[in-house]
Amino acid sequence: MIWNKWIRQLHRWLSIIFTTTVAANFIAMAMGQPPAWIVYSPLLPLFLLLFSGLYMFVLPYVAKGGDGQPTSG
Repeated sequence: MIWNKWIRQLHRWLSIIFTTTVAANFIAMAMGQPPAWIVYSPLLPLFLLLFSGLYMFVLPYVAKGGDGQPTSG
């Protein structure tokens, strides 16, 4: 299904954004007291990663075939 491919790609890009915001957070903290928007910036990608990751985790259990084996996809 093409939907699964989009979710996986979104998850990959979100992980890059999350890693970047965490790195920016550490750099800003090294320079002194960072602004609140930098401190809280990793939260949005983190929650989106949570939902996309849970979707991908549950998908094989929901998409099982009749013989109990996950379907290829």
